[in-house]
Amino acid sequence: MIAGSILLPCINSFSQNVGIFDGHNDVGEILHPGNATYNASTGVYELSGSGTNIWFTRDDFHYLWKRMKGNFILQGRGQLLGKGIEQHRKFGWMVRTSLDSSAAMVAATIHGDGLTSLQYRKLPHTDIEETKFTISAPDVIQLERKGNQYIMSVAHFGEPFVTEQITDVDLKDDVYVGVFICSHNKDVLEKVSFDNVRIIVPAKENFVPYKDYIGSNIETMDVFTGKRQVLYTSPESLQAPNWTPDGKSLIYNSKGLMYRFNIQNHTPGLINTGLVKNNNNDHVISFDGKMLGLSGASVDGKYNSVVYTVPVNGGEPKQITPTGPSYLHGWSPDGKYLTFTGQRNNEFDIYKIPSNGGKEMRLTTSPGLDDGSEYSPDGKYIYFNSVRSGMMQLWRMKADGSQQEQLTNDDYNNWFAHVSPDGKWIVCLSFTKDIKPDDHPFYKHVYLRMLPAGGGTPKVIAYLYGGQGSINTPSWSPDSRKIAFVSNTDLQK
Repeated sequence: MIAGSILLPCINSFSQNVGIFDGHNDVGEILHPGNATYNASTGVYELSGSGTNIWFTRDDFHYLWKRMKGNFILQGRGQLLGKGIEQHRKFGWMVRTSLDSSAAMVAATIHGDGLTSLQYRKLPHTDIEETKFTISAPDVIQLERKGNQYIMSVAHFGEPFVTEQITDVDLKDDVYVGVFICSHNKDVLEKVSFDNVRIIVPAKENFVPYKDYIGSNIETMDVFTGKRQVLYTSPESLQAPNWTPDGKSLIYNSKGLMYRFNIQNHTPGLINTGLVKNNNNDHVISFDGKMLGLSGASVDGKYNSVVYTVPVNGGEPKQITPTGPSYLHGWSPDGKYLTFTGQRNNEFDIYKIPSNGGKEMRLTTSPGLDDGSEYSPDGKYIYFNSVRSGMMQLWRMKADGSQQEQLTNDDYNNWFAHVSPDGKWIVCLSFTKDIKPDDHPFYKHVYLRMLPAGGGTPKVIAYLYGGQGSINTPSWSPDSRKIAFVSNTDLQK
């Protein structure tokens, strides 16, 4: 110990809220008090902390925490700040039974030298055990609890997760969860920053799809930096935001109705859709921003989904497709045509129809589901997704349905090829291969991925708890810089 100094056991405690967290503490014997701050404009948390180590039977570190019960998913992207003193300085997510330095715990840990490990102490005052990863120095960190199972998933931003898990750590129901920093040297402070921090309560395992729903976050994200921002949170199911061409609003559906969300003042307002009050999450704004295309139950009750159009500020909708099911996905840049997925003769194919009504034209004929049709901004191509190769993959064709070509071919089920306004990029929703290719369910671990419009290797741009309703519809910002989407968490707990 340094002459004249005193090690402080857990007395540097702060109870004030920091962002989504309840408080922050130095845990263990600390010479230099740590701190935690949150920048609401950037969504960035910064922690400073000291501490000898997190190892053996005791831990010394700074902890930004929240009390939780039940199952949860902890997500964030972190990086150490500065060159640092110790190669074993460490940061990550941690779950603890208490703020005692010898408490039982599980930690998703990244070290200064790149070592990545799932560390855990099953009982208080016992040695930490460890499962090491082969990946080095990831920045995206996720830790999930399912009962006594803890699943650690990590990635270099842009790549899929690598996962390890333990199945027999009983920390009881009521725990502390949060992010931490340990300097691995009692005489120095180290710093770390976290962004895209999310604490998610997943849907109950026995939830009934399309009957039981959990809460929603409307988010935007810069597709080139990965920076995400939550604009609006609701305990209701909000789905499928469209970004208006003027950049001022997002249009989404909830409980059968349509809403316009003002991005500047963060307030939603109801859009009048007349007698059409059972809209689903397949809705599209015309390229000129004047009209809104809807998919919803027919007023006469014959079909669960037909296509309507209505002025973008509301009015009495006009029915476009005479039969159903018909699910709208695209509007041609010249405003003359709509594309939709139609079930006809027990097959789901892509059709187009004049936007004022008329004869529908079948564009795809392959057996199995073809869906998610969307025009390129120059009108030359229609992008879509199809199961014709076995997995759900992205395709495109000429606007007349000719020259159908596959754009992705990987181990993910890829849905909804949304083309950027500048025509350069596609963003899609990717499910893991354990999901049926023709299904896109609610409340799953999914990726948002981006690739060049002409095809190429997709890059992960968001690690998401969502799925159905997250990004069913075109959702790019007018400047081709951002997208809007919905993530989910149970806000009733």
